Amino acid sequence: MRPPTLEPLALVCVSLVLFGSSFSPSLGDPRVSEAGILCLKSNVTPTASVITNFLDVMREVAATVAEDRWANDSITSPLPEIYALAQCHGDLSHDDCLLCFAQSRTILPRCSVLAANSGRLYLDGCFIRSDYYNFFNETVDAQHDMVKCANQSSVSADQQTRQQFAEKVDRVLRNVSAVAPKNKGFAVFEEERTGGVAGVYALAQCWNTLDEKGCRECLKNAMIKARNCTPGDEGRAMNAGCFMRYSTQRFYTVPTDGDSLKLGIIIAIASSVAAATSLVLIGAYVGYRKLSKKREVQKRLFGVPAIVRRSNLNFNYELLEKATDFFDESRKLGQGGAGSVFKGILPDGRVVAVKRLVFNTRQWVDDFFNEVNLISGIQHKNLVRLLGCSIEGPESLLVYEYVPNRSLDQILFVKNATRILSWQERLNVISGTAEGLAFLHGPCGVKIIHRDIKSSNVLLDEDLTAKIADFGLVRCLDPEKSHVSTGIAGTLGYMAPEYLVKGQLTEKADVYSFGVLVLEILSGRKNSVFGQVSGSILQSVWKQYKSNSLAECIDPVLEGKFPISEAMKVLQIALLCTQASPELRPSMSEVVEMLIDQECMVPMPTQPPFLNNNPIPDYSSRSSNTNTGISNQLTYSEISLASTLSLR
Repeated sequence: MRPPTLEPLALVCVSLVLFGSSFSPSLGDPRVSEAGILCLKSNVTPTASVITNFLDVMREVAATVAEDRWANDSITSPLPEIYALAQCHGDLSHDDCLLCFAQSRTILPRCSVLAANSGRLYLDGCFIRSDYYNFFNETVDAQHDMVKCANQSSVSADQQTRQQFAEKVDRVLRNVSAVAPKNKGFAVFEEERTGGVAGVYALAQCWNTLDEKGCRECLKNAMIKARNCTPGDEGRAMNAGCFMRYSTQRFYTVPTDGDSLKLGIIIAIASSVAAATSLVLIGAYVGYRKLSKKREVQKRLFGVPAIVRRSNLNFNYELLEKATDFFDESRKLGQGGAGSVFKGILPDGRVVAVKRLVFNTRQWVDDFFNEVNLISGIQHKNLVRLLGCSIEGPESLLVYEYVPNRSLDQILFVKNATRILSWQERLNVISGTAEGLAFLHGPCGVKIIHRDIKSSNVLLDEDLTAKIADFGLVRCLDPEKSHVSTGIAGTLGYMAPEYLVKGQLTEKADVYSFGVLVLEILSGRKNSVFGQVSGSILQSVWKQYKSNSLAECIDPVLEGKFPISEAMKVLQIALLCTQASPELRPSMSEVVEMLIDQECMVPMPTQPPFLNNNPIPDYSSRSSNTNTGISNQLTYSEISLASTLSLR
């Protein structure tokens, strides 16, 4: 039956009811809860090109998702071919879509791209898949499609009520199955509570690679699976070509675009919204929006640590805007995954670095203070000092001390560089970085793990003193716990094997990254993880170590102006830090002692480092693999796979 025609005023009223009373327009929900993950072994041989192709195809997918909220792409040369698809559900806002995609893209490598496995991941708000064949037109995969039913039920044990509930589930699922193929593959529908029978809410989403016929076929199959979850109060069907879910709780939001507005009207009619209260609702809605904005500001303010609210750590946004000349490109110091950094001059003459963060969503509000909470009270000569933050403007800002001599990578790896670090300067950078890490790992009550130690995150001040920067990925580890199981966030080439493969994080992950950094500083070469002709630093240094020719690893621009015995000692320390087993790596405090104390004996490394062309070590005998689900820290860098592979 066709829905009745609504007059314009009634249409406005219906929209206000939908967006004003049923949903919260100011607070989105990226729905990053994991619905299902499927990892499948392939016949592809694990090689360096597997990682390269995966990164390339995901980079292309990420760029398109940022614009269109979905993407599919493929890399067919060099082999192996790899295909990828990512798509957000039709009701997610643009920002929530980016958050959901970022989260899904970071979990997907859990299937171990390093082992050339394929993977499908269903989050409640989006989907991502990679495989070694063209799966774009797949609708149903009888062998691998999944269904997930709720373990509990809020439905009455009364047989009649259960039957009525099952019929209601059947109706809403049939409705979304019928509407979605004609509505760009997306539909939501609901039937509210009637008598003693719970309300039911349903969503259907086909992937955009399917045509209308394929979408209908996929949803028909998914409907049968989801329907079998009754009398459970929730069910999800996850097919190769679509996703379907019903629940007794409303879990979706209504989009605001024109096409989805028609769908919103259908929902409103099904919910029997009364247009007669339009004027009251308009007034209530306006008041609600103002109150919501006020509460959101209050939420942000109360989320700030008390130390920020009570002190000069809380910077005024307009002041920082003017200090950076309104974030003029000429003031830009660098571009990172989490945002851009600008040079600012405060009214009192102080020079600062202002980090302009990318996200400003509800989820980001909580995560924004990761650096502030952990780092604002920590001061050390080898850590970049966090001076404060700004949260009251249109975007979140972090304010750091200004470090004039740029980052280490801009000196080490620039061709024809005018500034060449001497041996002693390199040794000072190594020692300073080690002391900063030892401080983070030691006397702070809890162990603070940086997770992204690399040359671009080591800054040099006017005296070329090393200062560790960018604490956006830091994690705390209770001293009584051996490790924390978490998703991976960091940069390929610097991540420890047990962390990269298992997600098991300890301070030894920082030790491994430090070891790679030391090899870069000594050799003047950037570590390679993609199998170029030159190979990785770890591989070449280990070979030189085994052949007793470590001196050949030192940067040739030094022209032999370094003490050979001291250089061999530092290289040996770096190899100790990069041993594949975390138990064999020294602590950072031990590293500091070995660097400073000339009499301290340096143990011989006994295990090769984690090499890009070696099999992945098996750590199952040493520690358990516990997945804790979704990590709180989510940065915009995770959307880009150009140089970073992050799992959560």
